[in-house]
Amino acid sequence: MADKVIRVLLVDDHQVVRRGLRTFLEIQDDIEVVGEASDGAEGVARAEELRPDVVLMDVKMPGMDGIEALRKLRELANPAKVLVVTSFTEKRTVVPALRAGASGYVYKDVDPEALAGAIRSVHAGHVLLQPEVAGALLSQDEHGSGQGRGTTLTERERQVLGLIADGRSNREIARALVLSEKTVKTHVSNILMKLDLADRTQAALWAVRHGVTG
Repeated sequence: MADKVIRVLLVDDHQVVRRGLRTFLEIQDDIEVVGEASDGAEGVARAEELRPDVVLMDVKMPGMDGIEALRKLRELANPAKVLVVTSFTEKRTVVPALRAGASGYVYKDVDPEALAGAIRSVHAGHVLLQPEVAGALLSQDEHGSGQGRGTTLTERERQVLGLIADGRSNREIARALVLSEKTVKTHVSNILMKLDLADRTQAALWAVRHGVTG
C-alpha cells in the first residue's frame, strides 16, 4: 500500500490554510503531506528537495507568486503535478496558471472530499479543466489562431490529442486505441513538437481551443 500513497507538498502563505489542508489530507489513507512552504520560492526549493507527487499551490503569495513558481518548476523539469488553489475572485489567473504548467485548479472553498479527488485525479495524469476555463480559452489564443499547426498532425496524433483533452492518461489512451504505452508516448512527443507546446496540459488547452475531441 505504501507505494500507492500520493506525496503532497502544500504551498500557501497562510499558515491557517496550510494547517486546515494538512488536517484533512492526513486522514486520507492514500495521501501523505510531506512538507509545507509559505511562498513560491520556498515552494520550488521544497519541491526540488522532497520530490512530491503533487504540489497544492496558492496563486497569490508575496515574493514569487504561484504562477512564477510553476514556470520555475517547469524550467527545472520537476515531475510533480501542480494543482492550483485559488479563490473564485481570482479565476482570471487560472488560464495563465494552466499555461504555466498546472494540471488543474480548485477553489479555496472546495469541498474536502472533492479536494482529495482532485489530488488523485491530477496524480493519475488527468487535467482538471472546468467549463468556465474552457470558455476563457476559446476566447483567447496566445499563438494567434494556431489552427495551422494542427494541419501537420496525423489522424492518429489527432486521436491521441483528443483523448489528452478528455483527461486520459497514457495508459488509458493506449487501451482505448489498442496501442502500446511506448507508442502513445511517441505520439505525445510528436504532438508537443509539432504544436510547439511544453507539456500535455498545454496540449489539452490547445485541443479545447481548436475543437479536437477524443
